[in-house]
Amino acid sequence: MLLAQISDLHVRPDGILYQGVVDSNAMLRAALARLARLDRVPDLMLVTGDLVDEGRPEEYQKVHELLAQTAIPYLIIPGNHDNRENLRRAFPEHDYLPKTGSLHYCIDDFPVRIVALDSTVPGAHHGAIDVAGLDWLAATLEANPSKPTLVMLHHPPFLSGIPYLDKYRYVGAAAFGEIIASVNNIEAVLCGHVHRAMTRRWAGTIVCACPSTTTEIALQLAANAPPESYLAPGACMLHLWEESTGLISHVKSLGDYPGPHPFA
Repeated sequence: MLLAQISDLHVRPDGILYQGVVDSNAMLRAALARLARLDRVPDLMLVTGDLVDEGRPEEYQKVHELLAQTAIPYLIIPGNHDNRENLRRAFPEHDYLPKTGSLHYCIDDFPVRIVALDSTVPGAHHGAIDVAGLDWLAATLEANPSKPTLVMLHHPPFLSGIPYLDKYRYVGAAAFGEIIASVNNIEAVLCGHVHRAMTRRWAGTIVCACPSTTTEIALQLAANAPPESYLAPGACMLHLWEESTGLISHVKSLGDYPGPHPFA
């Protein structure tokens, strides 16, 4: 099974640039077109939050329109720039989304089970999951402790070392980690939020943070580093799972470059 992961789309209304500098809508169109041209088209696409930038209904109308252009089936979760209720209303055909409350769900229709978590805190940019959500996660994982499982959420549950990102991290991840570590069938935890590829061993598995389709947050590790980002090429992740080998994850640039050239 091949899964594409895209994240942090930050779609805006037509004619409005993301952060006043980049056409995030055009970059999403290009990303979807690039995925459609892969030599193996993904079986499923995971969209790990920040579908839009300000949580406005007109932004969701636009992102729904853009995502409708892909033939790849997709699953969505909210990020800190999303509005949970507006997102829910904008995707009525995604009936796996709960009708009320947090947008946690489990999809068990594929060789790999997908457990999706809503780590958003309304009105805030950091992430967290409340006790009810953690109880739901524990019960969901315990219900099938042997099937290979991917967990996805927006906020990575670790410190990145980039100070202006870590202000908005998943807060209080220890309880979450204990639940993940209590089972041994988690292939990976997939996140977004940080607009960079990051990988870390955590809670007995691997956490992969996906780049954004639009901007790249600067890699700055000094404690007093100012928040900065770049108009770098958009990127995604491709997660290939085979029963015989398990999961391997690739970072894939979404730009078009000269080539291909012969491999020697």
